[in-house]
Amino acid sequence: MSGLRVVPARRQGQERLYVCGTDGSTVAWYDREAGRVNLIREDRRQEVLAALHPFLTGPVAVGPPPVPTPAELARLSLHPDDDLAPNRPGEALLIALDRAPAPAHRLRPDPRRRALAAEQAVGEALDRLEGAGWHTLHSVPLPGGDRVHHLVIGPGGLFAVRSLPVRGQRVVLADPLVRVGRQEPRPLLRRVRADADRASYALTAEVHPVLALVDPARVETTTAPREVRVHTVTDLADLARLGGVLKPADVEALHAMARDRHTWARV
Repeated sequence: MSGLRVVPARRQGQERLYVCGTDGSTVAWYDREAGRVNLIREDRRQEVLAALHPFLTGPVAVGPPPVPTPAELARLSLHPDDDLAPNRPGEALLIALDRAPAPAHRLRPDPRRRALAAEQAVGEALDRLEGAGWHTLHSVPLPGGDRVHHLVIGPGGLFAVRSLPVRGQRVVLADPLVRVGRQEPRPLLRRVRADADRASYALTAEVHPVLALVDPARVETTTAPREVRVHTVTDLADLARLGGVLKPADVEALHAMARDRHTWARV
């Protein structure tokens, strides 16, 4: 008996099977999606393949782990407090609600709850693009207390997305104004463009502004938004159809840069 055991785990959204020795050290791992067995101990190749044999599906490559790319090295060097990748959709609002919850007997619902639900809905839709080669960072902090609700990086470029809760209401777009229901129009499109401009400055790359409407009754346009894409939650998946702008290596490099909190400190 080799004494090796196989332990399933998920790392960075991918399922892996780790082959561990009796002392708990990792000897190898099997990446099902890539069809590759990564050997840390070459001298135990046969034992590793024997332990993994019941789990292998189809032909697999066997060899040492791939050399980390510069983007991967940059990610690994980040201190956990400086890494924005773990941020949940609406992270800033979740923290604010936890620190200062609304009074229990408030007459009207806390508007932060509606804003949070909108960011969560948009965030979930954007996270589903991950399998198509896209990355999304949520609640990216900017100096002065501002933030980019969602930053999307993928083959089609970079997008700064602002969520807007409009459930069951009519939305009228008259650049730069946005009117929701019977509320007074607000120059929200100017704010959306400003978010993208600050992100462009931080990343030294073009970032496109996007306004994401959450469950509108209908959308009317009297003056077409300049340079701003307007989507509803249900059609945010259209971003995945965009391509031909960034190569995979560029996507990874920009993602590594964007997830570092220090990148945003001077914008």
